[in-house]
Amino acid sequence: MAGAKNHDYHILDPDIWPIIGAFSGLTFTSGMVLLMHDMASAHLVLGLGIAGLIATFFGWFSKIVKEAQRGDHTPIVQLHMRYGMILFIASEVMFFVGWFWSWFDFALFPAPLEVVDGITFNRLGADGESALRTFPSQGIHVLDAFDLPLLNTLILLCSGTTVTWAHHSLIHGDREGLKKGLWLTVLLGALFTTIQAYEYGHAPFPFGTNTYGSAFYMATGFHGFHVLVGTIFLAVCLFRTYKGHFTPKQHFGFEAAAWYWHFVDVVWLFLFVVVYVWGGWGAPIH
Repeated sequence: MAGAKNHDYHILDPDIWPIIGAFSGLTFTSGMVLLMHDMASAHLVLGLGIAGLIATFFGWFSKIVKEAQRGDHTPIVQLHMRYGMILFIASEVMFFVGWFWSWFDFALFPAPLEVVDGITFNRLGADGESALRTFPSQGIHVLDAFDLPLLNTLILLCSGTTVTWAHHSLIHGDREGLKKGLWLTVLLGALFTTIQAYEYGHAPFPFGTNTYGSAFYMATGFHGFHVLVGTIFLAVCLFRTYKGHFTPKQHFGFEAAAWYWHFVDVVWLFLFVVVYVWGGWGAPIH
């Protein structure tokens, strides 16, 4: 019969959201460039870009949810979506490899330093050379790794167990266990973000004045952004759970969120050991 579907693949209908998302991304990046150059129209362009991206997220993702509920995500489609999520997480891994690379480069091969107002900066002295080569720079106090950072480590480890509990409950048809596990995971993610914001507010070193502060805030800040994204991801899954979505055999949306959350957990463990413990070893503690 002409037009009959005789395969397991889902052929997407023509949609306007990809082109809207592309133009919104272009507008957003253009706004960022204008903002960096203090142009008058920067905030307007940036705001339009952000609004377009948010609209794209809601419009495009809601269609994906409807496709899943309609049964369009057949086993072969789910398999390829898993491949896509694996490749996405792999790209995120390489993103953080770049920040770890910069951290190790600054730590193991610090540039010649210059002392200004009691703080040592990574610059050449007047003689073009200096014997002071340290990381973090002399005069900088660091955060105590076994204070708030250790607490946040325990919070993320606990959140990894609660999201696993939710996943296990879903597979075995326990909807109440799924809801409780997701609630706990979302709350723990929000608690982590709150503590990190407090930590940033009380950090003894600023951003941008030395390599230690710059590398610290870029690495931990981007991880904090990923925690925020993961928390929203899981909150959407919690909302969908109350709507009756997900079955033991079809729950890729939740599975992708759980994978992403475990990735965030593992990255934090590396950050805690490398940035907080090893990176601040021997420096005065705030």
